[in-house]
Amino acid sequence: MKQRGPGGDRPLSRRPGAGEGAGRRPDPAPAKPKIIDKASANDRALDAVIAADKREALKLAPVSHETEARLDRYIALLREWQAKTNLVAPSTLPHLWTRHIADSLQLVALAPSAKRWADLGSGGGFPGVVLACAMAGTPGASVHLVERITKKAAFLREAIRVTTSPGVVHLAEIGDNVDRITGPVDCVTARALAPLHQLIGFAEPLMRHGAKALFLKGQDVEAELTEAAKYWNIQPELHQSRTGDGWIVELTSVERRG
Repeated sequence: MKQRGPGGDRPLSRRPGAGEGAGRRPDPAPAKPKIIDKASANDRALDAVIAADKREALKLAPVSHETEARLDRYIALLREWQAKTNLVAPSTLPHLWTRHIADSLQLVALAPSAKRWADLGSGGGFPGVVLACAMAGTPGASVHLVERITKKAAFLREAIRVTTSPGVVHLAEIGDNVDRITGPVDCVTARALAPLHQLIGFAEPLMRHGAKALFLKGQDVEAELTEAAKYWNIQPELHQSRTGDGWIVELTSVERRG
């Protein structure tokens, strides 16, 4: 039999029992697992280490705010390209500023009057791009960067562009291109390129016209000097590196033996 409500024959609605129908709260959605982006976390950690290393490097080799800004742009570009082109040893990335930037900047103090530089085998830009950044405010300054590997030469051109520094990139074999550098050169440099006796052979055409050489070398510099003396008459001056256990070999004149 139908139950009648106050309004007539309409049946009364049955109240839902516990756990039924309207009045039941929906179950909460399961919490989504938090995704940790390990690559981003690693990048942030590396950023912090590089920032601390930069502070130490600029104590060793202070620069102007303008030069610092150029070097910041250079380092940012290098880190971007490093992912696809091996410009520096990956193990040295946390110490880019002390291991590479300050190491390159110390050459400026050894040739304070030099405006025109030639860097042989520039690779990732050490010391060539760093010197170009440091020379940017000097009237008449120029840095020739000689590199034989196409990808690295492309990086060097982009580094010179983004830092607005006075550099010219030469894509060529080192020995073939030195004779083609036009205009006078005050100082010729090289870092991690070849044994000393070979470096002297590359640099000799420039030194014959008045350039002096500053070659960055490691702990085995004495052995390299001994070997070089078999081929060249040299009177080297050694400067201990400010940034590690290496040395800088300064040569003002060379003469081939025999």
